[in-house]
Amino acid sequence: MLKRAIGSAPLLRRPFSVFEILRDKHRAVIGFSLLSKQVGVVTRELFTLQPGERLCCLGPLGRPFSPVDPPGIGWMVAGGVGLAPFATLSETLRARGTDTTLFYGGRSADDLYHVPFFERLGVRVVLTTEDGSRGEAGLVTRPLERALDAMAPDTPLTIYACGPTAMMRAVAQLGVTHGRPTEVSLEPVMGCGLGGCYSCVVRVRADKPTGRFVRSCLDGPVFYGDQILWTDLTSP
Repeated sequence: MLKRAIGSAPLLRRPFSVFEILRDKHRAVIGFSLLSKQVGVVTRELFTLQPGERLCCLGPLGRPFSPVDPPGIGWMVAGGVGLAPFATLSETLRARGTDTTLFYGGRSADDLYHVPFFERLGVRVVLTTEDGSRGEAGLVTRPLERALDAMAPDTPLTIYACGPTAMMRAVAQLGVTHGRPTEVSLEPVMGCGLGGCYSCVVRVRADKPTGRFVRSCLDGPVFYGDQILWTDLTSP
């Protein structure tokens, strides 16, 4: 959760995924990077920052993805800047020797970022764009569904997804129909990041038909896809 400075508008911080963990030549952690695009007041201000400026930062917060070990396989599905949480997950999976694939889609080639970063890690990358300007033309769920259809049922596989809500919902549904555990990183608006404002509530399945509400900043942002009541969520 961060903003440009204490006392500046807007009043509250905004949530971001950590992208890269930055290290010096001795592998000591010296910072982290963010993957962002200009869509609002906070993100526009981030693009005007100068070296040496300080940010009002609170974190790390929330529940992360659950990495799998071999012989388990990890498939990541990302849309646009939904790629952000997958840099650290890819590094973790590859360090464990886990076979890893990234299915990455965007509206056009301009919406695909840092692909060489993942290729250098040894991640298999499958690209799609809706306008066909890079990779396969169409939605990222198409190659994902073909790969699921072709995979042997007894192959241990976990799917991870982050991006537009409609994409994550489709990925979660594919996980259910193919019997694959799927974790999704939701992107609701968060006010405080500490569970006090209840701005990030998400309805999940429970014993009663109406489900129950949980706070994404505490119980998430990563949830099992088959536990989300997707009809409550809308895509930006």
